[in-house]
Amino acid sequence: MFVDSHCHLDFPELRGELPRVLDAMRDNAVTHALCIAVEMDAWDAVHEVARSAPNLYASVGVHPDYADTKEPTEALLVARSRDPRIVAIGETGLDYYRQTGDLGWQRDRFRTHIRAARTAARPLVIHTRAAAADTLAIMRDERASEAGGVMHCFTETWDVAQAALELGFHISFSGIVTFKNAVELKDVARRVPLDRMLIETDSPYLAPVPHRGQRNEPAYVRHVAEEIARLRGVPVETIADATSANFFRLFGVAPDAH
Repeated sequence: MFVDSHCHLDFPELRGELPRVLDAMRDNAVTHALCIAVEMDAWDAVHEVARSAPNLYASVGVHPDYADTKEPTEALLVARSRDPRIVAIGETGLDYYRQTGDLGWQRDRFRTHIRAARTAARPLVIHTRAAAADTLAIMRDERASEAGGVMHCFTETWDVAQAALELGFHISFSGIVTFKNAVELKDVARRVPLDRMLIETDSPYLAPVPHRGQRNEPAYVRHVAEEIARLRGVPVETIADATSANFFRLFGVAPDAH
């Protein structure tokens, strides 16, 4: 079985087709999915999706790409995380690729999320793009290791992966690992310990080969597992079993909760 550890089923590309999406998950042995929040105004919609099926879960957080949006307080993140369907804090982190100028607000927001995760005893879902050094520095400074979590849609170097692993974090691979030109990322996928690996779609984006360029969905997460299995020379069941077990352990989800 497979688990999609990061998707956006509340986004308009997928929300209107949720019954079909769930059927496709079942048909492709994808047993669970974690729906990730990106901005406060959408929290209710994300959490409604998670409550609509017993094998869906959600997070609470504000993405670093959203500059002009409401800022969550630590207290609000902690309060919302008490819902049993909410199993993570995030998506949070730093993104110096899409945002430019004085990004102190991003760093402040990231710190707020880490503090909330530590207080709430919920793992973090961390996004980093063109900001690895600052991301890791803030994780260390704010003791993110006390909360744990995952570096989602990982696209950084092995050195960055090692640093995150040393902080107790998991590394999650998306459809990007199936892309022919993702040579360095494929090497990271060969080296990350199996007990610290997750797989995801980040749907509706980043569809893996053979669906590249199409709308992505949780059913396609099996292709991520298949590519990692090919890279490591192991049966796909090895990757499926390890990443599913890691998901259940990290997010405190019962394997039979579906």
